[in-house]
Amino acid sequence: MDFTIRAVRPEEYEEVGELTARAYLDDGHLTFGEDDDYLPVMKDVARRAVEAEVLVAVDAGGALLGAVTFTAGGGEWADIAGPGEAEFRLLAVAHTARGRGVGEALVRACVDRARALDGCARLVLSTQDRMTTAHRIYERLGFVRIPERDWSPVPGLSPLLAFSLAT
Repeated sequence: MDFTIRAVRPEEYEEVGELTARAYLDDGHLTFGEDDDYLPVMKDVARRAVEAEVLVAVDAGGALLGAVTFTAGGGEWADIAGPGEAEFRLLAVAHTARGRGVGEALVRACVDRARALDGCARLVLSTQDRMTTAHRIYERLGFVRIPERDWSPVPGLSPLLAFSLAT
């Protein structure tokens, strides 16, 4: 592995926000593109870093390769995680860093954090149905679909698919 996973630093907030936004925009994962109401939320890494844990992947020169947000159930950033669960969101890998294991390493870091939490029985996540590359990572790491927890953040949009991993 030619990169390191660590907590985001304040001086990286803006760049991580842009990296995340670009990954979702360029892959067509924001329904309303540049006008999507979720875009400012994605870019607000300073808020995420206060209310959850933002992890980044950086290469030896300090270049940002990817990021993810991790939270315990009941936290401000938990969409579907309840008591005894943890969740991760906003997994993003820069286009130039894809195919290097960055996404999988970020997910593994979240698994490790969930396993280290007292009383955490599972790690959960929500994903769009077309995020098939991410689905392959989740399945390879042992996550299973929990369709009874699929949900839609905005009425009328396709439901997000829920996955779970026992910790």
